[in-house]
This record gives sequence, structure tokens and C-alpha cells, in this order.
Amino acid sequence: MSSKLKKAIIPVAGLGTRLLPISKAIPKEMVPVVDRPLIQHVVEEALEAGLDEIILVTRGGKSAVEDHFDGHYELEAELERKGKTALLEKLRAMAPPELKITSVRQDKALGLGHAIHCAAYLVQPDEPFAVILPDVLVKPAQGKTQADLKTMVEVFEQQQAAQIMVEEVPLERVNQYGIVDCQGVELKAGESASIVSMVEKPAPEEAPSRLSVIGRYILPGEIMPVLAQTQPGAGNEIQLTDAIAEIIAQGKPVEAFRMQGRTFDCGYIQGWLQANQQLGKEAGLL
Repeated sequence: MSSKLKKAIIPVAGLGTRLLPISKAIPKEMVPVVDRPLIQHVVEEALEAGLDEIILVTRGGKSAVEDHFDGHYELEAELERKGKTALLEKLRAMAPPELKITSVRQDKALGLGHAIHCAAYLVQPDEPFAVILPDVLVKPAQGKTQADLKTMVEVFEQQQAAQIMVEEVPLERVNQYGIVDCQGVELKAGESASIVSMVEKPAPEEAPSRLSVIGRYILPGEIMPVLAQTQPGAGNEIQLTDAIAEIIAQGKPVEAFRMQGRTFDCGYIQGWLQANQQLGKEAGLL
């Protein structure tokens, strides 16, 4: 994996059932967290990490996600005419010149692995890429400024090994996540270690660790043909975790990167409310 890491695949095709009824007519990625929609938080995270080629994996009914990053000549002209410079600059900052967004369609809801593979034709065989799941916000710890994704990109560039962001969860919750096995290595925040296997949503007594995958990945382009051959797994869906386990079995280096900051699962009501309350307070808006 020697190519420059510039691309991030963001799956936005989900139905957002955990946010109903809010998400019935509004894409869940457009639900606001404090002063901007969830998708904008995630794209800003990617840009900060140096990832300026964004691939949205989408479906019908999600055009608002794409529209959010389009220019709006009439609105910009009106703000300029009224001298609302601060608002105008804020609007333009949403889509800086270096940001390039491409959309691809996921025609059937066959799982995360299938969604990622929908973008295969946009990724070269030797080209690494990031995957960012927009349900989960990853924010720096209070008092810190650098986001974990940026740090993980730096680790990748040093190690040239695929990186999977993880955090420790209680044992009784391991059956809700993909869990990594680092052969008992005690990972400190900001450190990475080799993964020998991964398992999707194991029973607590079968979990190899309490380190859960949290929706940030840096993967080799070689995983795309593996995804094409991956059979449905947990939930009868094509699991990205299964494809990662296969490239580990093939001898490709994959490491777990233990995050230093905080996560907010905005894919369900309680987590979304928590994000708005905590981040709103930190922004001085509450």
C-alpha cells in the first residue's frame, strides 16, 4: 500500500430505522448535531485528516445529503448583498475547493461490505482508502484538538498497515460490535497492534477481547475483490468484518488503533440527544 491516502468511502444508504420517526422523510445523515448536520461533521473529520476525495454510497431518497455540499448561488448572492459576511464564509467553508464528492448507488441493502464494494470501480487495486461510518461521531477528548482519524492516518503512513479504530467496551456489550483479537496485547490510547482475527458480534464468553470496531477504517484496495467473494454472514448480510478477517488470513498486515477521544452513537435517539447536549455545551450554545 504505497499510494497516497486521499479517498474516504462514506456509506449513507441506510434507512435510519433507529432514528424513526425523525428519519422518515429526512435522511438520518442530515439530522442536526448542534449547528450542522451529521454528515458535515463526518466530512470535516475526513478533511482534517487529509482525505479530500469523498465517495458517498447512497440510494434513492438521499439527495439532500449530496445537495448539502453543492454550491447555492442564490443564497450566497443574497448573503453577500445583505453584508452577512460571517454566514457567507461559514456556508462556503462547508465545501472547500479541495473537496471532491462522488456518489454511487447501492441498489440493494445487502450489508456494509456490499455498500463498500459498490465503490470498487473508483478504487485502484493498490490504492488505500478510508471508510467512515456516519452514525458515529468521533470527537477529540475535551482539551485536545487533533481528531483520532488524523492520528490514525499518520500511523498508517508510518506503518503502511491497514488500521481499524477500536475502543474498549464492557464485556456484556461485545455482542453488539465487531471485536478484534490482538493476542492479549494491552493497547493504550493512541497505540496500534497487529490483529490476528476479527469476529462480528460474538457472545461474551466467545469474545477474544473487549476492543470493538467503531466505524473508522483504513483498508488496502486489495480488499475489494475479497468483498466481491464474501458470502453473507451475521444478519445474513455481507460483512466488512468478514472480508477484513480474510485479508488477515492471507497475511496482509492489519492493525487495531485504539482511539484517544470520545464517541457519540448518533444512530439512535439517546446517543443523538447526548451528542447534542454535550457538544452544544462545549460550543457554548447551551
